[in-house]
Amino acid sequence: MAKGTRFVGIFDSGVGGLTVLKEIVALLPQEHIIYLGDTARVPYGTRSPKTVIKYSRENVRFLRRWELKVLVVACNTSSSVSLPTLKEENEIPVVGVIEPGVRRAVEVTRTGRIGVIGTEGTIRSGAYQRRIREMDPHLQVFATPCPLFVPLVEEGWIDDPISRLVAHRYLRPLKEEGIDVLILGCTHYPLLEGVIREVMGEGVELINSAKETAKEVKRQLERGGMLEPPGAEGERKFFVTDNPDKFTEIGKRFLGVRIDRVEEVEL
Repeated sequence: MAKGTRFVGIFDSGVGGLTVLKEIVALLPQEHIIYLGDTARVPYGTRSPKTVIKYSRENVRFLRRWELKVLVVACNTSSSVSLPTLKEENEIPVVGVIEPGVRRAVEVTRTGRIGVIGTEGTIRSGAYQRRIREMDPHLQVFATPCPLFVPLVEEGWIDDPISRLVAHRYLRPLKEEGIDVLILGCTHYPLLEGVIREVMGEGVELINSAKETAKEVKRQLERGGMLEPPGAEGERKFFVTDNPDKFTEIGKRFLGVRIDRVEEVEL
């Protein structure tokens, strides 16, 4: 790498944030990216807010060993709990995964009935529900936890009868509520987009928060005049806090390509 290279830094509690990385690479292939998965302490959803903020700060401290242009909090729990602290403590733009998806959902809903699915921790936190109502208090929000979706994705059961059964069980009540927009409020869920669309039908727009987050990263880089020149291929660095072999195995499902090198680190 040339001296003075600046990176997009991404952290998540595990592998799910790779969906965000994938969308950033698709939109901005020339950008240099560092990804940290805190696999030793996953999941964050069961932790107290104080602990989530502590872990998030430690992740940022590690990423800031490199010069960053923008910091992406690719974890829904951390986005809902630690984002204000991280924005206050860092002079660079800090982008979470909640706001971009919510903004898009509020823009496109026709009926004012928005659904949100996520892990139990994310739904219990009320972060999506709160932000939607802050943007427009007249909107109705229907939120449902889908805890089995994450293990199904990590097992690779993407296009599978079991995934369809589980999706029908979780999503039927939302369909009956007549929502016209559904936010995929977990970074694992885009891998199940085909099954979710099958259950919800074509009349419901699915909001891929990873895709919307990538668009926000592009906006921030454009605003700061920090985009890399087009045409080059950016460098990718991957770090985890535990079990790099498992991360490599699951990561291939998320990215569609093998991750060449994953380094295990202590925070």
